[in-house]
Amino acid sequence: MCPSCPISSLRAAIERAAAHDTIYLAAGRYFEHDLLIRKPLTIIGPREAIIDGQNKGGVFQVSADSFTLKGIAIRNVSFSELEENSAITLLRCTHYHLEDLHIDSVYFGILVENSDSGVVRNCVIRSSTSGTDEATMGNGIHLWKCENALIADNYVTGMRDGIYFEFVQHSTIERNVSKGNLRYGLHFMFSNHDVYRNNRFENNGAGVAVMFSRNIEMYGNTFIHNWGNNAYGLLLKEIYDGVIQHNHFIRNTVAVQNEGSVRIRYEENDFYFNGWAVNYMGGAYDNYFHHNNFVGNTFEVSYFGRPNNNRFEENYWSKYNGYDLNRDGLGDVPHYPVDLFTYLAHEVNESIILLRSLFVTLLSFAEKVAPVLTPDDIYDPTPLMNLWHWSDSTTSTSALAH
Repeated sequence: MCPSCPISSLRAAIERAAAHDTIYLAAGRYFEHDLLIRKPLTIIGPREAIIDGQNKGGVFQVSADSFTLKGIAIRNVSFSELEENSAITLLRCTHYHLEDLHIDSVYFGILVENSDSGVVRNCVIRSSTSGTDEATMGNGIHLWKCENALIADNYVTGMRDGIYFEFVQHSTIERNVSKGNLRYGLHFMFSNHDVYRNNRFENNGAGVAVMFSRNIEMYGNTFIHNWGNNAYGLLLKEIYDGVIQHNHFIRNTVAVQNEGSVRIRYEENDFYFNGWAVNYMGGAYDNYFHHNNFVGNTFEVSYFGRPNNNRFEENYWSKYNGYDLNRDGLGDVPHYPVDLFTYLAHEVNESIILLRSLFVTLLSFAEKVAPVLTPDDIYDPTPLMNLWHWSDSTTSTSALAH
């Protein structure tokens, strides 16, 4: 179909199509909105086939199994105080497939509810505004109460949250770029048994938030340049039984903020040039840090509350001043990553202006000699003398300095 063809509107093509038919769109601009799809269909077109919603509502509203939408562009979905207008809304669908879509100037991008076994791949999603009001902005890819989803190779920017999961089980987010979003690059809550790997979360207002979930695995992600008063590379809140491995935390206000998380294993991660590398706010039990690199962070670890069996073993610390007399690659004296100034900066925020002062240097030295305020049971008994390398590790600090 095309604008000058006998069937010139997508609405008419959808009405005429039988279940499991394929609709091919030619290049052109189609002014359509609130397209209801209640049967299995495939809609395919080139990027030059543009569905323009004219800011009159959502565009696709689908409640059908085996729905595929591929290749086209979707524009102009406006904010509504009553409806979550989106370029594509899927409700109670199974085996859906959204691929190679270019979605621009929209309130919500892709909204999926109560659906199973779907793919969202290689889509570009941008907001309709560059505003600063969360209430008038929607999310890029939003899943609610879904299972077995694959969200892969997408680029999301300028939204409220780039990717949002709530009550989503047994799903995978991989190789996405979520950048420059107002709030979170990734935000998920009450979602269990999910895997997040090889994504890049950059320059988002509050970073990434993982809350109230179990059995989470995060591999090979990059959290970079998430700066602000309440910004984190990764916020963990009430997370149980997780693996965080081969990730890069670079130049974030706080690389990892841990609030009430239990049995998380951090292994072979890079923490480079962050304000706080790891900030524990209490309620954390049985977390384990092993073979991580802590390089150039202003504060390596801040810790408030009881240690609760959290352990650090064989990590590399750029602030370590110990020695290795037997040359086995491990320091002969422990490293204590919580220093006096970390404690002071938390208790009196204004004291941060003294960070590079001689006064603080002398206080820190005195505290090391005779600890009074800093915990002596948070330490790495066998710190590494050299950076730990794995197959995807960062081999040069200069490469991360920009």
